[in-house]
Amino acid sequence: MRINDLKERLFYICICLVVIVLGLSTRVCTDQLPLFVSRHFGDALWGSMVYFMFRVLLVNQKLRLAFVWSLVFSFGIEFSQLYQAEWINSIRSTVLGGLILGKGFLWIDLVRYLVGIALCYGLDQYFHQKVHRNNK
Repeated sequence: MRINDLKERLFYICICLVVIVLGLSTRVCTDQLPLFVSRHFGDALWGSMVYFMFRVLLVNQKLRLAFVWSLVFSFGIEFSQLYQAEWINSIRSTVLGGLILGKGFLWIDLVRYLVGIALCYGLDQYFHQKVHRNNK
């Protein structure tokens, strides 16, 4: 593994941690946030976290691949909520299970994930171009 790959992975891990804290804050501080923020930002940040986690795994791949896999994963989790078997609902009833798997299907969550992932992909692309321009 190259040292630049390690630095880039650590960078994306740090971003993931910041996004997780922000996302959890939208759940904990619901009463102090504007209604639009408390309703929509948590899921958008969840999608953002998924994108950055795929960047950790796919640091040497094109950004587009992390974008596509993030959408597939996020949409897969959301559609899995249509399946309501007792065993998976018992996992969803835990705090961690609920945060990861969600509880019930909402089509608006797909939009929220898309927005969060697309924004992070766009920012990632912008900063990657900026870094590569500065390294020349």
